[in-house]
Amino acid sequence: MDRALIFRRIDAYERLMRLDKPIGALLLLWPTLWAVWLASAGRPALGICLVFITGTILMRSAGCAINDYADRNFDPHVERTRSRPLAAREIEPWEALAIAAALAAAAFGLVLYLNRLAITLSFLGLAIAATYPYSKRVFALPQAYLGIAFGFGIPMAYAAIQERLPLECWLLLAANVFYAFAYDTEYAMVDRDDDARLGIRTSALTLGRWDVFAVMASYALMLALLAVAGALRGLAWPYYAGLGLAGAMMGYHWTLIRERSREGCFKAFRYNNWVGAAIFAGIAAAFALP
Repeated sequence: MDRALIFRRIDAYERLMRLDKPIGALLLLWPTLWAVWLASAGRPALGICLVFITGTILMRSAGCAINDYADRNFDPHVERTRSRPLAAREIEPWEALAIAAALAAAAFGLVLYLNRLAITLSFLGLAIAATYPYSKRVFALPQAYLGIAFGFGIPMAYAAIQERLPLECWLLLAANVFYAFAYDTEYAMVDRDDDARLGIRTSALTLGRWDVFAVMASYALMLALLAVAGALRGLAWPYYAGLGLAGAMMGYHWTLIRERSREGCFKAFRYNNWVGAAIFAGIAAAFALP
């Protein structure tokens, strides 16, 4: 096999795992870090941080490979996805499954450093991640299912650090469901016409003209749940400053999605990284106060 072909194959694998598009990994990572910091009262062990950061990246990459395998017959007909390696026939379907299995196995290897509750939960997390790509065939609002899949690092973190799943854990998970519903609906608004033609179910199609309202309502419910979690925990003012900054960003997102243009909706989706970062900064700063 010549060197050029090897490099093309490596490039295809990198794009399959979305290593060229870190936004998805960040949308998974921020809520996980919220939970790691809150569960450890702002003093997480370095080993725990490394396990969850590395595990998040591995599982996101595995999820992308599974997603592209599940959508391999749809992606060639969607403008945004037709250049993906499986859709473009740069790699074979079995290769995507092999990569997903290898990445999931590596992530499970990290989980083995955690306690029994976290290990048990990891099997449920894997099942949710593996079945999410197929939810678009069954559920009218698959973005809600994504919220659970993308937020499963939250109960994993509480299990690993506290060996229990307190109310705070469930409030964070519920907040992340609304967070993911909002940003993935923005994402679905980009593909609305293609998805309608292919018969794929998404929140953007199900909600119709209520899509923008639903995105903003989801953002509001997310902030409300996080505010309740902060009040119950007695977090200091930087936490609420972080929520306020996130809320201001959400207001800007409304200006981007209200016309429902592909460019505006995709930009709003990508900017959600900063929403998660602002909330994490508020959590970290609240615990850093003397």
